[in-house]
Amino acid sequence: MDSKVLSDYLNDHSFPVIVKGKKKYLIYEGLQDKHVYILKSGVIKTSVISKDGREFNIEYINGLEIVSLLKDEYSQFIDAPFNIRVESEKAELYRIDRVEFWKHINSNFDLQNYVKDYYRIRLLHSMKKMQQMLMNGKFGAVCTQIYELYDMFGVEVEGKGILIDFIVTNEEIAKFCGIASASSVNRMMQQLKEMGAIEVKNRHIWIKNLEIIKENIIF
Repeated sequence: MDSKVLSDYLNDHSFPVIVKGKKKYLIYEGLQDKHVYILKSGVIKTSVISKDGREFNIEYINGLEIVSLLKDEYSQFIDAPFNIRVESEKAELYRIDRVEFWKHINSNFDLQNYVKDYYRIRLLHSMKKMQQMLMNGKFGAVCTQIYELYDMFGVEVEGKGILIDFIVTNEEIAKFCGIASASSVNRMMQQLKEMGAIEVKNRHIWIKNLEIIKENIIF
């Protein structure tokens, strides 16, 4: 997606910006809301609650991006499709009346294309995530999540490997992978350490051998 289109749109309007602190929820699944939210800065997490009450993480989002699905353009209020929680120390988000946002989309060709790309990429991400969950098994799912963290937060440090510059607990990894307990992830993380793939220092994951991670993922 061309983030410049979204950036230009936001710069042309004086939308209010809200600030949320760490672990604070922006919206809850199933509750009605009348706004579209666009992340300005920080890191947020989207998740859903299963019928048995377990939380399943969908993805982390950082950078300038729409973080709530738009749904139809006529309803003033919609049920939120998932939970959105702040994972960084704070997050800043543009808050836009969703009916007003749809009017802008319908009158702006570039913004229409951006939203089409937004839906397409979201659909492809969901399909890829499901494929990896079904085909990789639990160990492969953990490797897949570590690779996603590398792709989003990885910083190469000369002579030391790749730092995942964001603290992610084994419990959160479990929720991304559909694994019932963090202790199961603990065992798999220990296995990756013994294989020479990762280290954990000061609660941060260091990737020592990315190829080992990739060998356990069906892309």
